[in-house]
Amino acid sequence: MTYEETLDYLYNSAPLFQHIGKDAYKEGLENTYLLDEYFEHPHRKFHTIHIAGTNGKGSCSHTLAAILQSAGYKTGLYTSPHLIDFRERIRINGTPVSQKFVIDFVEKHRTFFEPLHPSFFELTTAMAFHYFATQQVDVAIIEVGLGGRLDCTNIIHPDLCLITNISFDHIQFLGNTLAKIAGEKAGIIKENTPIIIGETTPETKPVFIERAQSVHAPILFAEEEHLLQSSSVNETGERIYQTTDFAELKGELGGLCQLKNTNTLLSAIRLLKQAGYQLTESNIRKGFSQVCELTGLMGRWQKLESEPTLICDTGHNVGGISYIIEQLEHQKYERLHIVIGMVNDKDISGVLSMLPKNATYYFTKASVKRALSEKELQSLAMQSGLHGDTYPDVETAVTAAKEKANKNDFIFVGGSSFIVADLLKFHV
Repeated sequence: MTYEETLDYLYNSAPLFQHIGKDAYKEGLENTYLLDEYFEHPHRKFHTIHIAGTNGKGSCSHTLAAILQSAGYKTGLYTSPHLIDFRERIRINGTPVSQKFVIDFVEKHRTFFEPLHPSFFELTTAMAFHYFATQQVDVAIIEVGLGGRLDCTNIIHPDLCLITNISFDHIQFLGNTLAKIAGEKAGIIKENTPIIIGETTPETKPVFIERAQSVHAPILFAEEEHLLQSSSVNETGERIYQTTDFAELKGELGGLCQLKNTNTLLSAIRLLKQAGYQLTESNIRKGFSQVCELTGLMGRWQKLESEPTLICDTGHNVGGISYIIEQLEHQKYERLHIVIGMVNDKDISGVLSMLPKNATYYFTKASVKRALSEKELQSLAMQSGLHGDTYPDVETAVTAAKEKANKNDFIFVGGSSFIVADLLKFHV
């Protein structure tokens, strides 16, 4: 099998949530435990850090990975979804897993896993853990796929658990209240394992406290530590943080959501040091300032062009979009152009009601089955007072926005990870 044939096999034989949504979701850990036993419990052969949350998982996991690899640790990183290439999901020191490993994994082990009918994520998680074990990583940052309690990453025994925040997303699986969603995310809290909560609400905080107490897990609320004192943005768009532990800490990721993420990471760094991780100030500064180069992170308030400014961001739920709206309010431009597409299982009306009415919109759809049609999105948007034309794909929409914009305008592309993925596929 070629690499492309292997990917086709994975996508077609194992249901892929990224493409089809809820029909790919498998509740329970039965397959995960069977796969784990078959591969001889690979996750027990390296240290792990487990990260969950509605927004901010990606930024936090990549930044921690960048810090750890800067400190000399051979660092695995398991994240989802991918934007351009499947291999983005599984990295060691920023380098994606090889095509050969992916091919060999499927060819060698398919006779075992085919009768199980695993989901795509179950299979990918098994692949990641097996890869990290065979490559003898020191530590792996493991990002939860969906929820926490029943997520197939939840078999690990980490040195540290981290939950960034809770907002409404995947309510069909996780519940329709913040407390219910928090209960699912809190499922990653392990016995006697430190847990950091990045951000709470009156609904979610008691849920985390109760879960932590029930398993005797030391719990720390980053927002109560106040390790981040202030922040500013320099002329290149980087954030400069004044913190309790580091003065003038430069962060490569510029979005406003990074304030909460950074505050959470500062608490995590303290706890990792207490757990015996050797992290110098130089390692930490390098990780924050070079996270994209070190780990391959894309799509987080990522600037692609100037004159006009072209920015993309993968934020796609009410919580993520609220940060993007706030960020847009801080930009200087003559006119605002927004290229937007969404998938059909999100709170579409909730997101649209938040978007600025003074922008020109370019309604489009991503190249996935879950994509909402551009016509339907336009119709829903008009109910929220948003106006613009429809375009059949992201490239056509972005091209139209660039043709209509002058050099002092601002173009934002987002609404879904898949919209950003389609943009990056033709832009890079």
